[in-house]
Amino acid sequence: MLHLFYIALILSASFSTGSSSSESDWSTAAWIAGGAVAAVVATPVVVAAAGFTGAGIAAGSLAAQMMSAAAVANGGGVAAGGVVATLQSIGTAGLSAYGTAVVGSVGAAAGCAAKSTLQDSEDEL
Repeated sequence: MLHLFYIALILSASFSTGSSSSESDWSTAAWIAGGAVAAVVATPVVVAAAGFTGAGIAAGSLAAQMMSAAAVANGGGVAAGGVVATLQSIGTAGLSAYGTAVVGSVGAAAGCAAKSTLQDSEDEL
């Protein structure tokens, strides 16, 4: 339910862009919402592909290399709350509500930037 509220919040914010064109508002909203949804959906997939799985860190994966480097840097252990621990938590339990908000916000910003970049390149043609 929180995800739907978050998406509605992003869409409402995207209509506050100051643009006078209704079509432009919908286009911007679509890019922002698409970026947010894509980031939230892709994050657990990418984390699992890196080797942070529900069963633990996969042997020989990027996750195993990261864990090894973190253990060497921390004198034999992996720091709680560090990058490796956070990614393992995502791989095991998925994104929390806070994590969804952060990842969705980054995705929304990336969607808006992609729209602006592609719009600028179309204007040059």
